[in-house]
Amino acid sequence: MRRDVLDLRQFYASDLGRAARAMVGRKVLEAWGDARGLDVLALGYATPFVAPARYAARRVVGAMPAQQGVELWPVGEPNLTTLVGEDSLPFANALFDRILVVHGLEESPDPLAFLREVWRVLAPSGKVVVAVASRNGLWANSERTPFGHGRPYSRGQLAELLREAELEPSGWTRALYVPPVNWMAGWAEGFEQTGSRLWPGFAGLLLMEAVKQTFAVKPKGHAARVRRARPLLAPAPVSQAEGTHRRSDPLDGVG
Repeated sequence: MRRDVLDLRQFYASDLGRAARAMVGRKVLEAWGDARGLDVLALGYATPFVAPARYAARRVVGAMPAQQGVELWPVGEPNLTTLVGEDSLPFANALFDRILVVHGLEESPDPLAFLREVWRVLAPSGKVVVAVASRNGLWANSERTPFGHGRPYSRGQLAELLREAELEPSGWTRALYVPPVNWMAGWAEGFEQTGSRLWPGFAGLLLMEAVKQTFAVKPKGHAARVRRARPLLAPAPVSQAEGTHRRSDPLDGVG
């Protein structure tokens, strides 16, 4: 069962929620830049993290699952959000250049169908960033935050699920090293700076970037995967389980 939109809004209005918004929003900005001239979809409850993109992107749309509920966003301006069925998004094929999924996958009754809809509405050259609670993190074990509900993921599990949906993982990073306690929100920046160096495996959130798998037909009829530009996030694992052959993460600890 999904968290109600009122619970989500209340969390992001708290000190801890504002800290989470700042830490995760920074990672998205590092991966995408300002998304100038692009079409952006915020899916799940991702609107708190795409607010800066509204001023440079060509279009920003917030889509919230019916089981969760929808809120008007941005406040005091023309509404950019809509209520959707997560397995039947009301958008044309290949419409969005960038998709951010937050509070979307963990509580989905059918994560694969959810991601296949993401694949459908993502442009061939587009990128999706999926943010989920990390299985090893403190946030997945605390029901005080929305990340403590639903299904947490390891890096290997998330990469495998994305590939099943024909989304090829191209990079990953972590966020939210501060313990999920409201009175510690003031130290979130310090935890973010030191956590990636001292205890990288205990971040509360895992973010993975993926690109849409597309195929071009050669004259002989063989399919070839389209090559993509090198991602800004750290390389994603090929098939190893979580924690095996760890690679460096250049975004961790970036202020």
